[in-house]
Amino acid sequence: MTEFRKLIANLKRHYGQAELPPARGPFELVMWENACYLLPDERRAAVFEGLREQVGLNAEAIWKADKAVLLPLARMGGMRPETRVFRWREIARITLTQFEGGLDRILDLPYDKAKRALNQFPNIGEPGAEKILLFCGMGASLPLESNGLRVLTRVGYGRPQKNYGAAYRSVQEDLRDELPDRPRDLAQAHLLLREHGKTLCKTNGPACGECPVAGMCAYALKGAGVEAGKPPLA
Repeated sequence: MTEFRKLIANLKRHYGQAELPPARGPFELVMWENACYLLPDERRAAVFEGLREQVGLNAEAIWKADKAVLLPLARMGGMRPETRVFRWREIARITLTQFEGGLDRILDLPYDKAKRALNQFPNIGEPGAEKILLFCGMGASLPLESNGLRVLTRVGYGRPQKNYGAAYRSVQEDLRDELPDRPRDLAQAHLLLREHGKTLCKTNGPACGECPVAGMCAYALKGAGVEAGKPPLA
């Protein structure tokens, strides 16, 4: 078992089986990513299910929905609700005009083309596109958001850098030969790393004394976050 798989196994023992988001298929997952901004997953889920119940989670329903219905749901998603409504409609417009209303068809494309298709949508960069495809059962890489990247950098993968993109690439390079092959295992790894970064391995004041992987973490072993005044490694 690789060190990475040991890491994920320890996180799974601590947090349990990670649950995929309630969104299914690429269109719903794009909408899930755009449901709210800087709010907890519980609020994201409330907005998402509100759209499902009051509007319908398909491109035609979103496109035709009255703004008076969409705007209260967008307000639940945090700041700039008008912009959020615009993005929802833009997601619907792109799906209708470029994919004949069915974004599932991108799952039949080669992986790189499927990623480029998703990159057209609001707030879906390369890691986001990779995550959506992974949750749909495609891909052999590990997409990382800020929490997961912080955890892996602290453990000792990659090199801590001020430039986010450079740090991301360095972690991916170190992981290349250690990742599991199955998309569902990669999805679990993504979700568990994210949860750990949100729960214990926070940016400020990480709870190294409670961490289930402290024994294999360079940050914890060097006493980062424990010795007063010592700067973090990531």
